[in-house]
Amino acid sequence: MMRRLYFHRDSQRGATKTFNWLVEEVEELGEALKRKNKKALENEFADVIAWLASLANVVNINLEMATLNKYAEKCPKCQQTPCQCTF
Repeated sequence: MMRRLYFHRDSQRGATKTFNWLVEEVEELGEALKRKNKKALENEFADVIAWLASLANVVNINLEMATLNKYAEKCPKCQQTPCQCTF
């Protein structure tokens, strides 16, 4: 969906500038977490995912496949579901 909506514009912007937008959205998410406003949190989580997907599109990474390949329904470190890693 993000590719259909924004790829033309995002690819013209380039990876660095698209990454900068992602960073700004993560900062806005941090501010929403401090305010504890559920609607603001929903919007900022959506924005972070959208900009992450746009960045992946710009650098020609299939974000869904990359995530499924790495996590494959289990923790990539301990290989367990749920994760059993100690921190």
